[in-house]
Amino acid sequence: MKIVKIFGLLLVLSLFIANCSSNRDWRTASRDSAGLAPDPFATTEAIVHVYGARAWSWRGWFAIHTWIAAKKSNQNYYTVYDVVGWRQHHGGPVMRAYKDIPDRLWYGEEPELLQAHIGEGVDKLIAKIDEAAQSYPWKTSYKVFPGPNSNTFTAWVAEKVPELELELPFTAIGKNFVKLSPD
Repeated sequence: MKIVKIFGLLLVLSLFIANCSSNRDWRTASRDSAGLAPDPFATTEAIVHVYGARAWSWRGWFAIHTWIAAKKSNQNYYTVYDVVGWRQHHGGPVMRAYKDIPDRLWYGEEPELLQAHIGEGVDKLIAKIDEAAQSYPWKTSYKVFPGPNSNTFTAWVAEKVPELELELPFTAIGKNFVKLSPD
C-alpha cells in the first residue's frame, strides 16, 4: 500500500514538473482570435465582452486570467482593458486600455466568454467601464496572490459598474482582493 502511495505521488510530481518545463514558449504561443467576438467592421452595435482564459503554465490548472473588451456603436475596433504583471518589470503600468483583438487566445489558451452585452444601452455601459478602469487604484501594482492582479481589475470594474452583471468564477484568483483592501 505504501508503494502505491509513493508511486501515485511520484506520478503527480512528474506531471507537475513536466508541465512546468514543457517545450511550450509564451513567445511563440498563439495570440490569434478565438472567433468569439463579432467582426467590428460588420457590426454597428455597441458590444461589451468579458473573457477568461486559463493562466499560463501550471497556474492554468487552477486559475484564469480575465479581461474586458468593448466596442462603441459604429466603431470599427475594440478597446481591450486588462492588467498584465510583466508590464511592471519594464517600468510601465500594469493596467492598459488599447485597441486590440478582443478574443485573443491567452498565450495559446482558448478564452471563454464570461459575460456579453450587445446593442441598446451598451454605449453608456462602456462609458462607465472606462471611468471605472481609469479610477483603478492599482494601475502600477501587480501580485499574483492575493492580488492585485488581472482578476482584481475585472472585479473592480464589476463592482463599480453593477450593470455589467458580472460574477467571476472561483478560478479568478485575486477577485476578492477588492474586498480585502480599504476603498
